[in-house]
Amino acid sequence: MDVRDRAQIRDVVDAIVARFGGIDILVNDAGITADASLVKMTEEQWDRVMDINLKCVFNVTQAVAPVMIARGKGRIINASSVVGIHGNFGQTNYVATKAGVIGMTKVWARELDRKGVTVNAVAPGFILTDMTAKMPGNILEMMKSKTPAGRLGTPRDVALAYLYLASDDADFVSGAVLSVDGGISI
Repeated sequence: MDVRDRAQIRDVVDAIVARFGGIDILVNDAGITADASLVKMTEEQWDRVMDINLKCVFNVTQAVAPVMIARGKGRIINASSVVGIHGNFGQTNYVATKAGVIGMTKVWARELDRKGVTVNAVAPGFILTDMTAKMPGNILEMMKSKTPAGRLGTPRDVALAYLYLASDDADFVSGAVLSVDGGISI
């Protein structure tokens, strides 16, 4: 679905509820980058990243939360990033969205936890994906050298964090930001 289209989101949520009877887990993971330094970033770059990375998290969560509240349970897991905690050169828009996701996660945990819905965020570090695999080797080596674990993360590393936060084992975890970054944030 187009996570920018609130009507489409509502239709998809209604269809899921009609077919499955509810929604147990929401993972807000849509995200883009449009990197540029502060003085070179265009308004279009700013707006596009804000719309996809921040506003869409709000849109989808606002549509799904009432379904979870009505059932008295649910897990909302938001994708952030270590750069949302520490910043990164040339990513004003991206960092703002990922820091905003952390802020929304904490607010929603306060609002929804008493209603049986936990809200947490995952903040990956340097993860070896198709996107990062296209980066120059010297950049990948630099990223690896800055990571105390001595390696880049894998999609599996991140998936296991999501799996934990979605599980009953994380029933008392809410408002947390789980860094999956090989120690880079320490």
